[in-house]
Amino acid sequence: MKRKILLVTLMAVLSLSVMSLEENVTAAKKPLKVAVILAGFLGDKSFNDSAFEGVKQAQKEFGIEYKVMESKVPADWESNLVAMAAAKYDLVIAVSTQFQDILKKHASEFPDVKFGLIDAVDKEPNVVSAIFAQNEGSFLAGAAASIFTQKTNIANVNKDKVIGWVGGMDIPVLHDFLVGYIQGAKYIDPETKVLVSFAGTFNDPLKGKELTLAQYSQGADIVMNVASNTGNGILEAANQEKKYAIGVDLNQDDIYPGHILTSMMKRVDRASYLMIKSVVEKKFHGQEILRMNVANGGVALTDMSTMKKALGTKFPQDISDKIKKIEADIKSGKIKVDSYPGFKVD
Repeated sequence: MKRKILLVTLMAVLSLSVMSLEENVTAAKKPLKVAVILAGFLGDKSFNDSAFEGVKQAQKEFGIEYKVMESKVPADWESNLVAMAAAKYDLVIAVSTQFQDILKKHASEFPDVKFGLIDAVDKEPNVVSAIFAQNEGSFLAGAAASIFTQKTNIANVNKDKVIGWVGGMDIPVLHDFLVGYIQGAKYIDPETKVLVSFAGTFNDPLKGKELTLAQYSQGADIVMNVASNTGNGILEAANQEKKYAIGVDLNQDDIYPGHILTSMMKRVDRASYLMIKSVVEKKFHGQEILRMNVANGGVALTDMSTMKKALGTKFPQDISDKIKKIEADIKSGKIKVDSYPGFKVD
């Protein structure tokens, strides 16, 4: 009788062990669920699309499941973030500095959810942040624009040393872009004049085009786009007027070949990918800050190959050569790029 009881007990223990093992295997096979919260829309060919590229790369490599939440109006930002956290996504990535206060308010309400914040810092224990030295990348862009505006042998480049810059919303991170752009332009030639406009939105291409056309009419040969979807209008204006622009975030050189000198790539894709990778590999550390700069390839200019192809022998090779030298000097610390005080993170 005792043997029967013992045998039954052992069988029950073995059965429970097998069930537990099966549950663990099932859990191990369960894909990571990632929610991506945007302050605007996909299709901007810039900031949001760059973040999504990193997610797609992670999906290909790790088999994650993802959901992208776009925002029509600012009121959507908070509701979208809270909804995805409440739905118990493993990782919720907030793609914009505009989520900083929202995340600070809600991260502690969901201690079991991991969050990623791009373009700002939140030091909650379940948040990893990614910031960029966009001032360094813009220094390179400003230097390139300042050299380009002196190349009067290129069609529609006038004798005036005037360049432009059009941003989306008037927020600290964009001022960090602007500080670097102006400093880079003045580094090449202190007499370079920089025209500046803010559209007040990241989702109005017509406004971007209008502001860019105004800067061309004031003598600018080339205008830098720092405006997400609004920036599509900036690039369109360059093509329409047979003038020139500088792209941003992604490589935008091929959108209007021959009219986009270069693009300042801000590797938002790298940041979103690294955040997901850290969770997959169980290396996510709350309060960590990913710092993306010129030295580690987090910001950079394109190689201008599209423009070289368009201009042929007229392409000013000294721009590429000078940019390479400046890049090396930034990496070594020989050139110190200024930061906008309201954005600097210690």
